[in-house]
Amino acid sequence: MNDQGILYEVTLLVEPARAPALERYMRTHHIPAILRTSCFYNIRFDEAPEGKFRTCYRAHSFAELERYLQDYAPSFRAEFQADFPSGVTLTRETWTVRQEWQRE
Repeated sequence: MNDQGILYEVTLLVEPARAPALERYMRTHHIPAILRTSCFYNIRFDEAPEGKFRTCYRAHSFAELERYLQDYAPSFRAEFQADFPSGVTLTRETWTVRQEWQRE
């Protein structure tokens, strides 16, 4: 197990007209459902200007991320595609946390 954790980030570029529906979907349905899988212990949802959103999923280990990708991701991705067949471009990246600093 990596003491620092694994980050799985999904960046979404959304057509402006679709942004409110996408944000609502992510906050009320998609992210809570993924959190219930117990593959991630923390999920953060961010917004940047001009229809850009980022979801950062934090797992304790690569094995937990792999379990999500194998057991859950296909159905979540299919559901997302059915609800947003166009107007959203996704990129996915996996990061290994090396060190964090916090001000006390």
